[in-house]
Amino acid sequence: MRKVLFGVVSLGLAMAFSAPVFAAGCLKGAAVGGVAGHVAGHHGVVGAAAGCAIGHHEASKKAKVASQAAAASAPDAAASK
Repeated sequence: MRKVLFGVVSLGLAMAFSAPVFAAGCLKGAAVGGVAGHVAGHHGVVGAAAGCAIGHHEASKKAKVASQAAAASAPDAAASK
């Protein structure tokens, strides 16, 4: 009983003091990677981890390109004065 109580309290404290995670692309990449890893030899966990990393990287690249495109198409504030 003490072990269960200790586990619940530890989990609660970990959740209370953890920072929010911004995992753009991780869920989709983990799902695809997990299925691919499972099919490729029952390595679903490894595939999910790799898929998460790759999905997050691709989402970051896409967001960077979108922000650069938005900055380039925005009217210049100095030119309007």
